[in-house]
Amino acid sequence: MESGGCNCGGEAYRIKPSAIPGFTVVELLVVVSIISVLAAVMLPVLVEVRRRARAAACMRNQQQVVGGVNLFAIDHDNRYPESVATIGFDDNWNWQEPTMMTAYRRRSPGLYRSMGAYLGDYIEDVGTMSCPSAPGRYRYLQQSWDAGEDWDNPDTGPIPDPVKGTYCFYWNYTGLLEDGLFQGPRDLFGDCGGSKLLVGDYFGYDHWRSPQACGASERFAAARVTEQTYVSSPYWSGEPSDAFDPSAVEIKLNAGYADGHVESYSGSEVATMKVIMDLETLEPYQYGPGDFYLPLNGLP
Repeated sequence: MESGGCNCGGEAYRIKPSAIPGFTVVELLVVVSIISVLAAVMLPVLVEVRRRARAAACMRNQQQVVGGVNLFAIDHDNRYPESVATIGFDDNWNWQEPTMMTAYRRRSPGLYRSMGAYLGDYIEDVGTMSCPSAPGRYRYLQQSWDAGEDWDNPDTGPIPDPVKGTYCFYWNYTGLLEDGLFQGPRDLFGDCGGSKLLVGDYFGYDHWRSPQACGASERFAAARVTEQTYVSSPYWSGEPSDAFDPSAVEIKLNAGYADGHVESYSGSEVATMKVIMDLETLEPYQYGPGDFYLPLNGLP
């Protein structure tokens, strides 16, 4: 029997190509159009689902950060670790931005310059300390965390390097508000009258890496990537603008508090904090770290 045929009752016949059902060009175009419409409808839904998943992961991260810092306090007379967001030593030092995870040098012999040196036994995976919505992680984040006080970027010279992340860490941190000082929590019970805010997403304006532009660890409309440097993690930033209003940015951020809860807030629910350059006069930096936006619920 010939290939492509069959024998029914001894009679062979061949299936004609014209008898095989198929799509016309018009039908194919209709199918493609339907698929395109469905994709257009589903894409925003999928983007929102992905955003919500990352937001949930961010909240879990911050809950673990809060838990780790609180465990440290339980083991150290209820006091939180010192802030590493400083530069200088002994009595000659000033504040740095609260995203700092490893400082340039110790403030004094009794204080660590590395957050990992304080919290390494309580938080092993440094990914917990990084926002999952950020465009990436600092390439040596885990290595710097594990190295603690001994960290030195292998891509640079022998001078110890700092590390800056995508979260802001507020325990034992002092910043300048428009109407006073921000005092981060110093102990489990808040006896020092400070804020209960321990950790939050980075959200700010006019950082030296993105002058006169909004910057954030969470993505927002028309955001672009500000690439990492040898000391800093990448983050999202907007177009430069002389007049900036954080409430105009459609963004959802998260912050973790000493009582263990993490909550979301928007750009319209923030207060402006500046980084203090001079401890005696409380003069802020005129250029460099820029403004940091704190959740209103985190104010003292």
